[in-house]
Amino acid sequence: MRVGIIGGGISGVALALDLCRHAHLDVQLFESAPAFGEVGAGVSFGANAVRAIAGLGLAEPYGEVADRTPEPWQDIWFEWRRGSDAGYLGASVAAGVGQSSVHRADFLDVLASRLPAGVARFNKRAVSVEQQGPEACVRFTDGSEYRGDLLIAADGIKSAIRNHVLDGIGAEPAAPRFSGTCAYRGLIDSRQLRDAYRAAGIDEHLVDVPQMYLGLDGHILTFPVKQGRLINVVAFVSDRSSAEPTWPEDAPWVRETSQAEMLDAFAGWGAAARVLLECIPAPTCWALHDLAELPGYVHGRVALIGDAAHAMLPHQGAGAGQGLEDAYFLARLLGDPQATQDNLGELLAAYDALRRPRACLVQRTSFEAGELYELRDAAVGDDEQALGATLASRFDWLWNHDLDADVAEARARLGWQTRRTCA
Repeated sequence: MRVGIIGGGISGVALALDLCRHAHLDVQLFESAPAFGEVGAGVSFGANAVRAIAGLGLAEPYGEVADRTPEPWQDIWFEWRRGSDAGYLGASVAAGVGQSSVHRADFLDVLASRLPAGVARFNKRAVSVEQQGPEACVRFTDGSEYRGDLLIAADGIKSAIRNHVLDGIGAEPAAPRFSGTCAYRGLIDSRQLRDAYRAAGIDEHLVDVPQMYLGLDGHILTFPVKQGRLINVVAFVSDRSSAEPTWPEDAPWVRETSQAEMLDAFAGWGAAARVLLECIPAPTCWALHDLAELPGYVHGRVALIGDAAHAMLPHQGAGAGQGLEDAYFLARLLGDPQATQDNLGELLAAYDALRRPRACLVQRTSFEAGELYELRDAAVGDDEQALGATLASRFDWLWNHDLDADVAEARARLGWQTRRTCA
């Protein structure tokens, strides 16, 4: 079976790595850039995503570059604090995992280095897709094309293939939508931050453990990357002046900005937050976009995964993890010798039926998490006792999801014999 993967981000490469281990699959991966590369710095993975990484056979390379909260706080995902004075509100605990994070580019590098020669092709930007019978054909800007039995679009929030799928199922086109939230980002040398906190009389515990500072229409998170040498900082601020915010079409989503602009956005916040931001001399500013929940991820022999299917806001640290769940689910099914061209349509129907509701719920609750952090949740508001209690258990359903049960359900739908997975 010829499988073409469009997009060389974390989800696409992870899927390709698993699929190319199987003799019955001929896998090609197409990346639009001249080489693999990720935009952004730290990315967080919940317990569910860590299990998917292990199930894809990637636990070892992930472990080479991943960070985790040091003992004795190793199970803490985030501590929650007031932005005004860093007062403690509570903590979210993920037993056995804690805050598992990695620098995006480092993770992609270790994955890509394991791809067999000849699987990846670069400078291949997809522009159109056509389907004729059991074959799908994707054309690239250089005039070349690829024909396969299955095309998997892992080409991100600006996917060139998404609307082919939506048009094929009779749905309206979908474009990225601006959330009204912008995020200032930067990396700080952990020793520098520790010295700055010590000089300001601020508890150095705030360096050691992932923190989330909450305030009205803003929140700031910190967690370590690069084996604790750097602290990843993301400071979110939301403009709620419009119910349907828009971003200028010609404006970049990411821009360099000044420290003064960032500090002005957080005027009135407490010392811990201010000293933290003062350690970032040249932040970047990101306009956060997501997608509406799609009515389908599959048309014929073309399927969407990752951000192409369900780009979401980062407020649950779940976006990359959902892409890895997609990859794990498809890898367990496509990698089975019982997967054939004859039952591929049923296989993809099971993917759509079982993965889409889960991913849509994670999209929806990622938005809702941002409302909670910024004291805009309709039920909780700025009630600190309710806020701490809610955050203590809010993510359990996300982290504890049984993805293998979904795979088993798909296999039952396909009428396949029971087969031990590689997880």
